Amino acid sequence: MRRPAALVAATILTLAVPAACGSSGSSGSSAGTTTTAGGEVNPNAPEQNQPGDIPDNQVFVAYRYPDGSFTVRVPEGWSRTQAAGSVTFTDNFNSVQLSTRRAPAAPTVDSVTSAELPTIEAAAPGYQAGSVESISRSAGDAVLVTYQADSPPDPVTGQSRPLDVERYEFFHGGTEIIVTLSGPKGADNVDPWRTVTDSLRFGS
Repeated sequence: MRRPAALVAATILTLAVPAACGSSGSSGSSAGTTTTAGGEVNPNAPEQNQPGDIPDNQVFVAYRYPDGSFTVRVPEGWSRTQAAGSVTFTDNFNSVQLSTRRAPAAPTVDSVTSAELPTIEAAAPGYQAGSVESISRSAGDAVLVTYQADSPPDPVTGQSRPLDVERYEFFHGGTEIIVTLSGPKGADNVDPWRTVTDSLRFGS
């Protein structure tokens, strides 16, 4: 569950919306099982998702970022909000946030660790460090930052919820593309988040 002024704004926005992503080891929807009186698993039992798990039957649709720098598949039916420099899709405590910024070179593990992590930590309530690593997706190499943070307080209960956050930083033609996925700590969304990050394509 994964930096200049634009980054600070993007980071804060990520934490200001309900979300859910497992850090490198979080996120694939998990179906609950039902046992019979004899202790046998009932294969016909309806799927039972844990809080924050994205259903196995979730449909994903292509979304073209406003500046035309990339397209990516996002969960169909999620609420979309647009702010300066970012677009966010949310459903309950799950979130997919997209943003871009100009950059002279591709991010590296070292550059992200030294220049961006302090900004993220300062902007994320309840920040707990995860990892920074180089990973590969269909669109190419990216830097993945994982960490935990607290959600904004629930407007009804006033309580916050711990979130797993995955922040992917891609680079293409002088543009850094940031895909931030987040959701309840421990949610099993590996497969949905892989669907999103593997679907990224540069250009329109």
